[in-house]
Amino acid sequence: MDELDDLELLSKDELIDLLRERAEVGVKLTFPGKAMSRRITRRVRPRVQRTIAKYGAGSGEERSKNLLIEGDNLQALATLYRERGHVDLILTDPPYNTGGDWRYNDKWDEDPNDPGIGDLVNADDTARHTKWMKFMYPRLLLMKQMLKPGGVLAICIDHRELFHLGQMLDELFDDRNRLAIINWERSSTKRNDKGGVSTSTEFILVYAKDKERARTGRVDRTEIQDAGYKNPDNDPNGRWYGAAADAPGRADHAGMYYGIQSPFTGQLYYPTGSKHWSNEKRVLRKMLEGWGTQYAEVDIHDGNPKALLLNGAQNPLVSDPAKDPVVVAAREAAQERRKADNWPQIVFTRGGDGKPRKKVYLEQLKKGVVPSTYWADDDYDEPVDIGCTSWDSEESGTSEAGARELNAIVGSGHGFETVKPIKLFQKVIQLWCPLDGTVADPFAGSGTTGHAVLALNAAMGADRRFILIEQGRPEKGDSYARTLTADRLQRVVAGNWANGKGSSLGEGYEFRTLTKQVDATALLAMEREEMVDTVIASYFDSSRRRGASLIRFAEHDYAYLVAKNADDEGFYLVWGGVGENTDLTEEVYEACVEEGEKEGLKPVYHIYSRFNLFTTPGVHWYQIPDRILADFGLDVRTESYTDGED
Repeated sequence: MDELDDLELLSKDELIDLLRERAEVGVKLTFPGKAMSRRITRRVRPRVQRTIAKYGAGSGEERSKNLLIEGDNLQALATLYRERGHVDLILTDPPYNTGGDWRYNDKWDEDPNDPGIGDLVNADDTARHTKWMKFMYPRLLLMKQMLKPGGVLAICIDHRELFHLGQMLDELFDDRNRLAIINWERSSTKRNDKGGVSTSTEFILVYAKDKERARTGRVDRTEIQDAGYKNPDNDPNGRWYGAAADAPGRADHAGMYYGIQSPFTGQLYYPTGSKHWSNEKRVLRKMLEGWGTQYAEVDIHDGNPKALLLNGAQNPLVSDPAKDPVVVAAREAAQERRKADNWPQIVFTRGGDGKPRKKVYLEQLKKGVVPSTYWADDDYDEPVDIGCTSWDSEESGTSEAGARELNAIVGSGHGFETVKPIKLFQKVIQLWCPLDGTVADPFAGSGTTGHAVLALNAAMGADRRFILIEQGRPEKGDSYARTLTADRLQRVVAGNWANGKGSSLGEGYEFRTLTKQVDATALLAMEREEMVDTVIASYFDSSRRRGASLIRFAEHDYAYLVAKNADDEGFYLVWGGVGENTDLTEEVYEACVEEGEKEGLKPVYHIYSRFNLFTTPGVHWYQIPDRILADFGLDVRTESYTDGED
């Protein structure tokens, strides 16, 4: 086992983890290169983030909220050190290993910073499953570290790597923190796949960092669901729907399976399939008697508990109920009762000639719909509701719908054949990200996650933010981050859809690209604009729940003022580049005060410089490169990346 080949290379924490694994019972996943996959998360270096304004959208303040990063996601996750432990939900759609849909560089086994993009991993590569796990394992480690203690990871996958991914997540998160394995129908068309079995469903594996701290919310009810609620009898409780009067679990409720007689037709009804009546017999009897005729419990010799028959009626199994005088009288009473308002809780469909249903009131339902683990394309004759077992594809969407959505926004020819529908991602976000939470997607693709966040914010008045990472196809000079992800986001922000039918969602985001590695030497050699980007990208205030994204002054050409925080405190950079002034002096301080007053900022001055040669109250001084290295998680003394998962 490769963990034992080079124990001297393991850190103290890694050795402790290894000993715990050996001591614990249960299944542990082993694959060639696993130990190295653990270690490279410590070896990957953060990168300088350069802002490219033309690929972003919104005002300076709107851009500071959301982020789209162009570059390798392992390097980007390491670069986002300030977000570690602050993300509520990671929702992502990694490569499924279908053959030719991702690349692997063997040099990454030793050096995750190697600039090579690697070769396409084809379906006939005998090591493709091992390569995929070596590719995913370190990324999953860093994703876990990004999450809050109660954060949730929701990751899409299909049958090809479902079991490998599940085993890795069971090990990294502990199977006790598995929240759901969601099965959703990606295609409404049944395909004739190899083996004769149609693979029309895919999966979302959902894990909490700590199940005891995680919270599962509810998805909002829709107009489609609510449209089924009417009030034809002027019920004072408001709109209602005739839901099924039976419930699953007959095996555990044998005494609640029996016949009931309709007061309209005398026909005998039983719970359907393996269900039982959802109310106790005494309650159900009272409901039936609300139609104007008394009921009695009668043994009709059907092998079940006594049936509820109209009092004095003949056994409907042996005689024609239509000729029974008791039934005739009951029908007259029931029809007369139907002409009045506020019908009983048990109603009969088709004007009384149909099966029994039970009133369920819209106003009494808990807000939202409880999620289930199967999102189907079935046609239900009642609204999805509390206690449901599946979700209609009208709500979760299909891959075909996702492709149509993308075509409508950016036009055809984008090269994305399989696209997750926005409704699917919206449901996941509503369930596991609070209204003011942060959603991250390390495999952003066409930007569905960002679009879903913006659409939900606009529709619900929410204040969620997103962090997207996308690399694309650099070997073709085509970065999806620029040509597709940014294009889609810019269009939905502005409402500039290709089909001309979009409406503006507002907000905005900043676009950054990863460049060279961060170290003291690189920082001290930066030109001013590069240093501005680095300061804004690295600064973090741990006392703020939502972090401390700075608002850039992009439209003003100040000598020192570069940004402000949410408290209207200015951030100033004393950095003219190599060979220029980099020190805080009294003269520089006075210029900072003047610039801050011009912008109406508070008299608190956050100043970055190489050295501080002037001390005065109201100045928070940050030394270059030390403060920047620390904000990237780098040890100032060794400049080695510090892990510190928890």
